[in-house]
Amino acid sequence: MAKLSELVGSTRGERLAGRVGLAVSAFEGDRFDEARRILGPIVREAPAYVEGRELYGLALYRLGRWKQAATQLEAFIELTSGSTEQHPVLADCRRALKQYSEVDRLWRELKEASPSSELVAEGRIVAAGALADQGRLADAVRLLSQGFKFPKRPQLHHLRRAYALADLYERSGDLPAARELFNRITHFDDGHLDAEDRLRSLG
Repeated sequence: MAKLSELVGSTRGERLAGRVGLAVSAFEGDRFDEARRILGPIVREAPAYVEGRELYGLALYRLGRWKQAATQLEAFIELTSGSTEQHPVLADCRRALKQYSEVDRLWRELKEASPSSELVAEGRIVAAGALADQGRLADAVRLLSQGFKFPKRPQLHHLRRAYALADLYERSGDLPAARELFNRITHFDDGHLDAEDRLRSLG
Protein backbone atom coordinates (compact mmCIF):
# COMPACT_ATOMS: atom_id res chain seq x y z
CA MET A 1 0.00 0.00 0.00
CA ALA A 2 1.39 3.35 -1.06
CA LYS A 3 2.33 5.95 1.54
CA LEU A 4 1.26 9.56 1.16
CA SER A 5 4.85 10.61 0.47
CA GLU A 6 4.98 8.14 -2.44
CA LEU A 7 1.75 9.53 -3.87
CA VAL A 8 2.25 13.29 -3.53
CA GLY A 9 5.92 13.76 -2.68
CA SER A 10 7.65 13.99 0.68
CA THR A 11 6.96 17.66 1.47
CA ARG A 12 3.30 17.57 0.51
CA GLY A 13 2.93 14.13 2.08
CA GLU A 14 4.18 15.40 5.42
CA ARG A 15 1.66 18.24 5.35
CA LEU A 16 -1.22 15.94 4.43
CA ALA A 17 -0.18 13.40 7.07
CA GLY A 18 -0.68 16.12 9.66
CA ARG A 19 -4.18 16.72 8.30
CA VAL A 20 -4.90 12.98 8.47
CA GLY A 21 -3.85 13.02 12.11
CA LEU A 22 -6.43 15.74 12.75
CA ALA A 23 -9.06 13.66 10.96
CA VAL A 24 -8.24 10.62 13.09
CA SER A 25 -8.62 12.71 16.26
CA ALA A 26 -11.93 14.10 15.00
CA PHE A 27 -13.23 10.64 14.17
CA GLU A 28 -12.20 9.20 17.52
CA GLY A 29 -13.94 12.15 19.18
CA ASP A 30 -17.17 11.38 17.28
CA ARG A 31 -16.78 14.55 15.20
CA PHE A 32 -17.53 12.70 12.02
CA ASP A 33 -18.43 15.68 9.86
CA GLU A 34 -15.14 17.35 10.75
CA ALA A 35 -13.30 14.17 9.77
CA ARG A 36 -15.25 14.07 6.50
CA ARG A 37 -14.37 17.67 5.66
CA ILE A 38 -10.68 17.08 6.30
CA LEU A 39 -10.45 13.79 4.41
CA GLY A 40 -12.47 14.68 1.32
CA PRO A 41 -9.79 16.89 -0.29
CA ILE A 42 -7.04 14.47 0.69
CA VAL A 43 -8.78 11.53 -0.97
CA ARG A 44 -9.40 13.59 -4.10
CA GLU A 45 -5.73 14.55 -4.25
CA ALA A 46 -4.43 11.06 -3.44
CA PRO A 47 -7.14 8.55 -4.46
CA ALA A 48 -4.75 5.61 -3.98
CA TYR A 49 -4.20 6.45 -0.30
CA VAL A 50 -5.72 3.40 1.35
CA GLU A 51 -5.96 4.64 4.93
CA GLY A 52 -7.60 7.85 3.73
CA ARG A 53 -10.21 5.99 1.71
CA GLU A 54 -11.00 3.72 4.64
CA LEU A 55 -11.39 6.45 7.26
CA TYR A 56 -13.29 8.70 4.85
CA GLY A 57 -15.71 5.85 4.14
CA LEU A 58 -16.19 5.17 7.85
CA ALA A 59 -16.84 8.85 8.57
CA LEU A 60 -19.43 8.99 5.79
CA TYR A 61 -21.01 5.82 7.17
CA ARG A 62 -21.31 7.30 10.64
CA LEU A 63 -23.02 10.31 9.05
CA GLY A 64 -25.56 8.07 7.30
CA ARG A 65 -24.28 8.92 3.83
CA TRP A 66 -24.67 5.35 2.66
CA LYS A 67 -24.01 5.71 -1.07
CA GLN A 68 -20.92 7.87 -0.65
CA ALA A 69 -19.59 5.62 2.10
CA ALA A 70 -20.08 2.55 -0.07
CA THR A 71 -18.11 4.18 -2.90
CA GLN A 72 -15.14 4.82 -0.61
CA LEU A 73 -15.24 1.38 1.01
CA GLU A 74 -15.44 -0.36 -2.37
CA ALA A 75 -12.34 1.61 -3.36
CA PHE A 76 -10.66 0.50 -0.12
CA ILE A 77 -11.39 -3.14 -0.99
CA GLU A 78 -9.98 -2.71 -4.49
CA LEU A 79 -6.85 -0.95 -3.24
CA THR A 80 -6.21 -3.69 -0.68
CA SER A 81 -6.74 -6.50 -3.21
CA GLY A 82 -9.90 -7.77 -1.57
CA SER A 83 -9.63 -7.05 2.15
CA THR A 84 -12.81 -8.05 4.01
CA GLU A 85 -12.04 -5.89 7.04
CA GLN A 86 -14.79 -3.39 6.25
CA HIS A 87 -17.28 -5.84 4.72
CA PRO A 88 -19.76 -5.56 7.63
CA VAL A 89 -19.83 -1.76 7.33
CA LEU A 90 -20.14 -1.88 3.54
CA ALA A 91 -22.87 -4.50 3.82
CA ASP A 92 -24.75 -2.24 6.23
CA CYS A 93 -24.52 0.57 3.66
CA ARG A 94 -25.94 -1.74 1.00
CA ARG A 95 -28.67 -2.83 3.41
CA ALA A 96 -29.64 0.80 4.03
CA LEU A 97 -29.80 1.29 0.26
CA LYS A 98 -31.98 -1.86 0.00
CA GLN A 99 -29.37 -3.51 -2.23
CA TYR A 100 -29.97 -6.91 -0.70
CA SER A 101 -28.18 -8.96 -3.35
CA GLU A 102 -25.03 -6.99 -2.54
CA VAL A 103 -25.50 -7.71 1.17
CA ASP A 104 -25.70 -11.42 0.32
CA ARG A 105 -22.55 -11.23 -1.81
CA LEU A 106 -20.57 -9.44 0.88
CA TRP A 107 -21.75 -11.88 3.55
CA ARG A 108 -20.66 -14.86 1.43
CA GLU A 109 -17.23 -13.31 0.87
CA LEU A 110 -16.81 -12.53 4.56
CA LYS A 111 -17.94 -15.98 5.67
CA GLU A 112 -15.55 -17.63 3.24
CA ALA A 113 -12.62 -15.46 4.32
CA SER A 114 -13.42 -15.81 8.07
CA PRO A 115 -11.02 -13.00 9.06
CA SER A 116 -12.02 -13.01 12.74
CA SER A 117 -14.93 -14.11 14.89
CA GLU A 118 -15.78 -10.47 15.62
CA LEU A 119 -16.00 -9.47 11.94
CA VAL A 120 -17.94 -12.58 10.97
CA ALA A 121 -20.40 -11.95 13.81
CA GLU A 122 -20.94 -8.36 12.67
CA GLY A 123 -21.43 -9.51 9.08
CA ARG A 124 -23.90 -12.15 10.20
CA ILE A 125 -25.91 -9.55 12.14
CA VAL A 126 -26.13 -7.32 9.07
CA ALA A 127 -27.05 -10.21 6.76
CA ALA A 128 -29.78 -11.37 9.15
CA GLY A 129 -31.07 -7.82 9.45
CA ALA A 130 -31.32 -7.57 5.68
CA LEU A 131 -33.38 -10.76 5.58
CA ALA A 132 -35.68 -9.36 8.27
CA ASP A 133 -36.04 -6.12 6.29
CA GLN A 134 -37.44 -8.22 3.46
CA GLY A 135 -39.97 -9.90 5.76
CA ARG A 136 -37.97 -13.12 5.92
CA LEU A 137 -37.95 -13.35 9.72
CA ALA A 138 -37.67 -17.14 9.88
CA ASP A 139 -34.62 -17.07 7.60
CA ALA A 140 -33.12 -14.23 9.64
CA VAL A 141 -33.56 -16.16 12.90
CA ARG A 142 -32.10 -19.28 11.32
CA LEU A 143 -29.02 -17.40 10.10
CA LEU A 144 -28.36 -15.61 13.38
CA SER A 145 -29.02 -18.60 15.63
CA GLN A 146 -26.96 -21.06 13.58
CA GLY A 147 -24.21 -22.46 15.80
CA PHE A 148 -24.77 -19.84 18.49
CA LYS A 149 -24.46 -20.65 22.16
CA PHE A 150 -24.38 -17.95 24.81
CA PRO A 151 -20.83 -18.17 26.21
CA LYS A 152 -19.96 -18.12 29.90
CA ARG A 153 -17.75 -15.09 29.41
CA PRO A 154 -19.25 -13.25 26.44
CA GLN A 155 -17.38 -10.56 24.55
CA LEU A 156 -19.10 -7.56 23.01
CA HIS A 157 -19.64 -9.26 19.64
CA HIS A 158 -21.36 -12.18 21.42
CA LEU A 159 -23.67 -9.75 23.21
CA ARG A 160 -24.44 -7.87 20.01
CA ARG A 161 -25.32 -11.08 18.23
CA ALA A 162 -27.47 -12.26 21.15
CA TYR A 163 -29.24 -8.89 21.25
CA ALA A 164 -29.97 -8.96 17.52
CA LEU A 165 -31.27 -12.53 17.85
CA ALA A 166 -33.47 -11.60 20.83
CA ASP A 167 -34.89 -8.73 18.78
CA LEU A 168 -35.70 -11.12 15.94
CA TYR A 169 -37.34 -13.56 18.36
CA GLU A 170 -39.54 -10.75 19.66
CA ARG A 171 -40.45 -9.59 16.15
CA SER A 172 -41.33 -13.13 15.11
CA GLY A 173 -43.54 -13.66 18.17
CA ASP A 174 -41.30 -16.00 20.16
CA LEU A 175 -41.46 -13.92 23.34
CA PRO A 176 -40.14 -16.59 25.76
CA ALA A 177 -36.96 -16.96 23.68
CA ALA A 178 -36.61 -13.17 23.48
CA ARG A 179 -37.02 -12.81 27.26
CA GLU A 180 -34.45 -15.51 27.94
CA LEU A 181 -31.81 -13.88 25.76
CA PHE A 182 -32.46 -10.32 26.92
CA ASN A 183 -32.27 -11.58 30.50
CA ARG A 184 -28.90 -13.25 29.92
CA ILE A 185 -27.54 -10.14 28.22
CA THR A 186 -28.45 -7.92 31.20
CA HIS A 187 -25.99 -9.81 33.40
CA PHE A 188 -23.07 -8.72 31.20
CA ASP A 189 -24.22 -5.50 29.50
CA ASP A 190 -22.34 -2.42 30.69
CA GLY A 191 -24.88 -0.03 29.22
CA HIS A 192 -23.81 -0.46 25.60
CA LEU A 193 -27.13 -2.15 24.87
CA ASP A 194 -30.63 -1.47 26.22
CA ALA A 195 -31.39 -5.11 27.00
CA GLU A 196 -32.77 -4.26 30.44
CA ASP A 197 -35.33 -1.87 28.95
CA ARG A 198 -36.23 -4.41 26.26
CA LEU A 199 -36.72 -7.11 28.90
CA ARG A 200 -38.90 -4.82 31.00
CA SER A 201 -41.06 -3.99 27.97
CA LEU A 202 -41.76 -7.70 27.46
CA GLY A 203 -43.20 -7.97 30.98
